Amino acid sequence: MNSLLTIFRIPELSRKILFTVICIAIYRVGYYVPLPVVDQDRMAELMAGSSQGTLGQVLGLVSMFSGGNLSQACIFALGIMPYISASIIFQLLGSVYPPLEKLQKEGEAGRKKINEYTRYATVPICLIQAIGYVNYIMGAGGGGYALPGLTTGLTHYYFVVASILTMTAGTVFLMWLGEQIDEYGIGNGISLIIMSGIVARIPEATKILLFDSASGQFKRSVLQLGGGGPGEVGFEKLLVLMFLFISVVVWVVLITKGQRRIPTQSAKHVRGRRVFGGTKQYLPLRVNQAGVMPVIFASSLLMVPYFALGFLKNTVNWGWLNALASSFERQGYIYNVLYIVLIYFFCYFWTAIQFNPKDMANNLKDYGSFIPGYRPGKRTADYLEKVLMRVTFIGAAFLAVIAVIPSLVSNTMEVDPRVASFYGGTGLLIVISVALDLVKKINSHLVMRNYPGLTDD
Repeated sequence: MNSLLTIFRIPELSRKILFTVICIAIYRVGYYVPLPVVDQDRMAELMAGSSQGTLGQVLGLVSMFSGGNLSQACIFALGIMPYISASIIFQLLGSVYPPLEKLQKEGEAGRKKINEYTRYATVPICLIQAIGYVNYIMGAGGGGYALPGLTTGLTHYYFVVASILTMTAGTVFLMWLGEQIDEYGIGNGISLIIMSGIVARIPEATKILLFDSASGQFKRSVLQLGGGGPGEVGFEKLLVLMFLFISVVVWVVLITKGQRRIPTQSAKHVRGRRVFGGTKQYLPLRVNQAGVMPVIFASSLLMVPYFALGFLKNTVNWGWLNALASSFERQGYIYNVLYIVLIYFFCYFWTAIQFNPKDMANNLKDYGSFIPGYRPGKRTADYLEKVLMRVTFIGAAFLAVIAVIPSLVSNTMEVDPRVASFYGGTGLLIVISVALDLVKKINSHLVMRNYPGLTDD
């Protein structure tokens, strides 16, 4: 408690926190500003009918990744996903395109140049996504969800263009807002925007769990042992959900902060009568080296067979095809197995891009450091690669378990998918990782001024 009060005694830190809160508040206001050409009543009816269906789950998943609001057609509907897509593209190109790889090795100047290219690439990606989204809400079914009088003629195309430009400007503004948080606030701006969008869903999930959707009254079955019928939550089920949530959060924190420390030692140098070097340090390898990216890639890739199987199911009437499509719609056994396989694949793929054992071994050699028992160069690189493979396997297993928990909770305990999503998956990983990073940066400000950190005893 004293550490929390200390934060507001430091003028610079309190100003950074206040600036960050104001930026997040601006984002949340724009989150509810709808496009002026959309019939929000019809959009609300569509989302109310599909919120528990597969379409609602897909829209919720995409909105969770991006911090946007696809279900309400607001000015921030696309969120920050176009910028994230552009960043991923440049990170992947950096491993195969020599000029970008050279820029990555130039330090701060190269990073700024790549960030500039990423901003430029965000605009066309945003335009493409906005065109597809606006064409759907304005043109589906002979007018879609546009307001009366805006479905035909020149006026229709004028407002289509205006909506596309508005959504593009909204994403660019969010990108700029995130950069302002990076420079003048505290924490990673883009991550905080996504995190605030996820955390803002907690009241809705709590309402779904504890209150009846039709009458809005409190569910008495929550306080009764064995209470409620099929699909309702009784007291014992509520206790299980609470215990499961706490357990998942604890394990996510442990694995996110977990490291495999490889001991290193610097070579000794004798200059005159003094001996320099010879200090023992360690090289930290994170257990979850890939972060949340494998789950995002796997979830996005599994949307392709979902839509393809849904289209084929309505076209041809084959028994095995219908069973496969149903498995993807309710996230059954086949879906979860493919989900786990893809998470493992992308874990190793993303780790190979982010961490190069050969470059790390060369860096250790250049700085005069070595791993005891292994010669500098190829032997060190082979050892680092072997350790990295083992650590990545554990990290991938952790991500796979966390990713499939929401579908298991939803299917086995008959809990609403919007509630089950807070018991694992991408949302929980993002919230915890961003929160830990925020606490770490606040701690650095406190320790720099000789104050005890938030996590100190």
